[in-house]
Amino acid sequence: MALTGRAALLAALGSIPVGILEPSWTGILAVNGSLALACACDYALAAPVRRLKLSRSGDTSARLGETADVTLTLTNPSRRLLRAQLRDAWPPSSWEPGTEVTASRHRLTVPTGERRRVTTRLRPTRRGDRQADRVTIRSYGPLGLFARQGTHKVPWTVRVLPPFTSRKHLPSKLARLRELDGRTSVLTRGEGTEFDSLREYVPGDDTRSIDWRATARQTTVAVRTWRPERDRHILLILDTGRTSAGRVGDTPRLDASLDAALLLAALASRAGDRVDLMAYDRRVRALVQGRSAGDVLPSLVNAMATLEPELLETDARGLTATALRAAPRRSLIVLFTTLDAAPVEQGLLPVLPQLTQRHTVLVASVADPHIARMAQARGDVEAVYEAAAAAQARSERERTAEQLRRHGVTVVDAIPEDLAPALADAYLALKTAGRL
Repeated sequence: MALTGRAALLAALGSIPVGILEPSWTGILAVNGSLALACACDYALAAPVRRLKLSRSGDTSARLGETADVTLTLTNPSRRLLRAQLRDAWPPSSWEPGTEVTASRHRLTVPTGERRRVTTRLRPTRRGDRQADRVTIRSYGPLGLFARQGTHKVPWTVRVLPPFTSRKHLPSKLARLRELDGRTSVLTRGEGTEFDSLREYVPGDDTRSIDWRATARQTTVAVRTWRPERDRHILLILDTGRTSAGRVGDTPRLDASLDAALLLAALASRAGDRVDLMAYDRRVRALVQGRSAGDVLPSLVNAMATLEPELLETDARGLTATALRAAPRRSLIVLFTTLDAAPVEQGLLPVLPQLTQRHTVLVASVADPHIARMAQARGDVEAVYEAAAAAQARSERERTAEQLRRHGVTVVDAIPEDLAPALADAYLALKTAGRL
């Protein structure tokens, strides 16, 4: 019998008799043949992967930080039992770090002609659209020795919306709005407000509100009550240029601006004002116009979901021209941008008069809380140097804000946690003063 491979080599060296090797290799070949036969049978009995039918259902949107459940329905039309391991692939930002392996992999058994459902729970870590990649299925035979593998494209998109964490401030701001609107005992008066009714004078009322003619006709002093004007137009402009990409803490400045814009939009729509949105850098990135009070907030959230900072300089002239077209009549324009000296002095200030001569302008900017911590640093030379640098940065920022105020612009400069309520307070103050 001719020998090959390792047996021939050992026989040639004479270390092991040929007669001993022959039965050993015969046994090995027999075992290998049996194993190959078992693998072939296992492969043949594994359910085919290509013929499987898959479909999706479940959530199509979720707020950032919340979960979204996407259900995958798998139907086995073959004549073999399906024993499978399934991987439902999504982009890495669809899960918190370290949870992708357990969340995306499933084991299931599907008898012939039946179907099973598996649910993948997503917890996105970024805003925007998350699209399903592919479904990889490994179908095992009854012995588990061999498997078939294939992939299926089952499209599905989950839109991750802004978290709107500032909505916790809405009840208190609405309470103040009701006071301004005359639905509580505190009533307001201003140049641009509407006369509402007369009531009896209460100590503490503004004497300028006394109606002397009505007082002369009765035995008590009568004062006028005023109601803030409604149906004013508010245009929110998000600067999505390079400065909005700067990170404050763990999030970009743009995200803090989105949160503040949502609170202001919710408050203004409850006040009866019309709210539009525009995102701009060198072109319009998002535009929401003409929505009803009940539809404005969902429309804004949906438009903001896919916004990302663009790493280019904002075209201030283009922004101003687009804003004037979007607001042909007198409006409140709220511009979310930076207070850094260079972008404001070289870009915004030269074109600002075009906005202020027709509209009321409010600039909202995100401040870095790390600057305040640096300003309080003491103890060694490095800490003192940081404190001096922080003081200089705050001084330059305040100087820029003062330049804007000289043009009649209201400036709100606050850290991310305080920007939304501070902006809402500024809006209510403008409404109280009748400047809308």
